[in-house]
Amino acid sequence: MSVLSESAFAELVEPYRRELHLHCYRIVGSLTEADDVVQETLLAAWRGLPGFEGRASLRTWLYRIATNRGLNALRRLARRPREAELPEPTRLAEPLWLHPYPDAMLDAVTAPDSRYEEREAVGLAFTTLLQRLPARQRAAVVLVDVLGFRAGEAAAMLEATPIAVKGMLRRARATLDAHRESVPEAGDAREREVAALFARAMEDGDTPAIVSLLTDDAWLTMPPMPHEYQGPAAIAAFLESRARVRPGPLTTAYTRANGQPALVAHVHAPEGVRPYGVLVLAVSPAGLERVTGFIGPAVFGHFGF
Repeated sequence: MSVLSESAFAELVEPYRRELHLHCYRIVGSLTEADDVVQETLLAAWRGLPGFEGRASLRTWLYRIATNRGLNALRRLARRPREAELPEPTRLAEPLWLHPYPDAMLDAVTAPDSRYEEREAVGLAFTTLLQRLPARQRAAVVLVDVLGFRAGEAAAMLEATPIAVKGMLRRARATLDAHRESVPEAGDAREREVAALFARAMEDGDTPAIVSLLTDDAWLTMPPMPHEYQGPAAIAAFLESRARVRPGPLTTAYTRANGQPALVAHVHAPEGVRPYGVLVLAVSPAGLERVTGFIGPAVFGHFGF
């Protein structure tokens, strides 16, 4: 393909930018890293465009670049030190470097013959499980089982043989199937109701009101910290301990992340209002099944705050 101006190239790849970003997020688990990987992908594509011979579609070629840039990013991230000494985990062995993904940024995410329904394919539980897979298995599952590429196409992207990719898929599917979580759909109205009650209780510092929303086997997690709290009593004790050291009350705003209801929280400290975190909720007809808290300001800009 001939050399294009920067504006012409931008117009050429714009239809794929959003889906590439979601793909990179699935590979690396981080919104900010996905931003960087997409930029690296598009820069590499622009520079490599004269050598693009059209033997695969432009979309396939872009996914090949994005996948390999994402795998390179994971190798860099593997050398990242822990931000703090962490307590012993309850059942997770390593820190999970994961961000929530704003629904406002979601694009078409699954192929018609995907192994996963769209709701599951963007959900936080599935995204978390992906991060537990070895990097190349993760890439193979996303390319074939979510996006619908053939095993031979994925093999070309991963510079592997089709037999090797089928082996990656077999092992990855076994892991995913063994740990898949299914939260029954509560419906939009019920999700909004529970999210509103949870927000009010968080702002009021009303731990009993929060506990009243939880199912008996509810979980609270806080990536990247590899510890979890299960059950109303354990969650209540944790929330009380956090409230004692938090520098002020919280205010929240409703949003959605990974296809789920979520709250963006700010803390009103003596020195001023500052970002606190994003809380993603999994709601079933029975109540609040899981709260995943992403503490810190890293992704606030992606949520419009």
